[in-house]
Amino acid sequence: MDELEQIKARKLQQLQEQQNASMQQEALLQQQLEQVEMIIKQHLTKDALERYGNIKSAHPEKALQIIAVLGKGIEAGQLKTVDDAMLKNLLSRLQTEKKEFNIKRI
Repeated sequence: MDELEQIKARKLQQLQEQQNASMQQEALLQQQLEQVEMIIKQHLTKDALERYGNIKSAHPEKALQIIAVLGKGIEAGQLKTVDDAMLKNLLSRLQTEKKEFNIKRI
């Protein structure tokens, strides 16, 4: 039984180390995301910043897409400031197509 207990202890330690490593990686990614977001927020107008805040609270995954697109544009030097109209345009381009269903009665 002693050998079995040692194997269990080693396995438990390995799992804890993996969990700690994944938590550290997740924290690092979150920190990098916050830094990019702070840079992007400096380029947003007041209205665009308000719209981004609303989107972030309602649709966090869409907010990540916006950050990615705006980050690339700002990094490439294509964007200086982003106003509300530009953000609306970006949102409409990121919007997925909605499927239409036609129901016919026979």
